[in-house]
Amino acid sequence: MSSTPPLLEARNLCSGYGRVEVIRDVTLEVRPGEVVALLGANGAGKTTTLLTLAGELAPLGGEVLLKGSNATAPLYKRARGGMAFVTEERSVFPKLTTRQNLAVGRADVAKAMSLFPELEPLMSRRGGLLSGGEQQMLSLARALARPTDLLLADELSLGLAPRIVGRLLRAVRAAADNGVGALLVEQHVHRVLEIADRVYLLHHGKVQFTGTAAEARGSIDEIQATYLTAGTAARS
Repeated sequence: MSSTPPLLEARNLCSGYGRVEVIRDVTLEVRPGEVVALLGANGAGKTTTLLTLAGELAPLGGEVLLKGSNATAPLYKRARGGMAFVTEERSVFPKLTTRQNLAVGRADVAKAMSLFPELEPLMSRRGGLLSGGEQQMLSLARALARPTDLLLADELSLGLAPRIVGRLLRAVRAAADNGVGALLVEQHVHRVLEIADRVYLLHHGKVQFTGTAAEARGSIDEIQATYLTAGTAARS
């Protein structure tokens, strides 16, 4: 194991809403150059985990470390330090053009086009007029086409066609191959396991499985039957 600290580390993390815990004693890490999948049924605590790691929620216990240092800054300051957070809501500015959306995110336009050439003819189109897939490509391009070493993404593929899902996940894998660490919450379990290196599985707010993506693929039937089929009404 490298002596370099992880890009992101959670130690015995507890978080929730008000004083109600949704996740408990969550420990995980993301290192440079790897894609880590965070899996679980609806209500397992995946989004709560990401929001806490990103700085949108304050921990109720435990700690979050970025590059080995305790992280207490809010999301916008963590973003300045190289973290990108793509939420499940497509976060484009609907009245701004594609080019303006990239500029707001301080993204390198040429790099964004290299990631998603499909956006090039859409540079003058307003974000609100893009399709759902185009909006998500724009969101991911804006995140990756600036100085980013850590990507957090919540349900990149939500409601999108398989072809677009593949494009998004391949872009994440390519970014990881160039040194970015990525933590993905993803509903397409089989697809994300194709590009992931490691897996954490949340169940009722606790990590129930940790392993490589290959190990998860080997146990996928058991994982799906035990942990991924029964959702709850709780916020995930």
